[in-house]
Amino acid sequence: MKKLLFVLIMACIPPAMANMTETQGAANASDPDFAAGKAAIKRKDWKSAIEALSKSVKRTPDNPDTHTYLGYSYRHLGDLDNSFAHYREALKLDPKHKGAHEYIGQAYLKAGQPDKAAGHLAELEKICGKGCEEYQDLANAIAKYNKSK
Repeated sequence: MKKLLFVLIMACIPPAMANMTETQGAANASDPDFAAGKAAIKRKDWKSAIEALSKSVKRTPDNPDTHTYLGYSYRHLGDLDNSFAHYREALKLDPKHKGAHEYIGQAYLKAGQPDKAAGHLAELEKICGKGCEEYQDLANAIAKYNKSK
């Protein structure tokens, strides 16, 4: 039943999250709080996402996917301090986590620090090349940011 719920949630996630490569598939699939957090993100219910994902991260503090989604949720609430803390933890746990690099780059743009976003774009290029979706999404966000300045 939990696997079915996970599959259904994965089929409905918003496009902005669809490209995040999760590195802890089996652990994520068996964690109802992780699934509830992703479902809350789908609804753009950032507070509920943080509540569920915070429960998940207490049980599995070494899961970079959970930290990445927590960072994503905090960023959408405008809490950049907590957002950066979780993205950094995700990258400490998995320095090649494509989703964490993309999303921390987005947070740096929100914080008005495009040079730091560009640094994560360069990391993505090393990890997956210019053709991967995370690279392209962050490159487009940086271009849009620069165009608006």
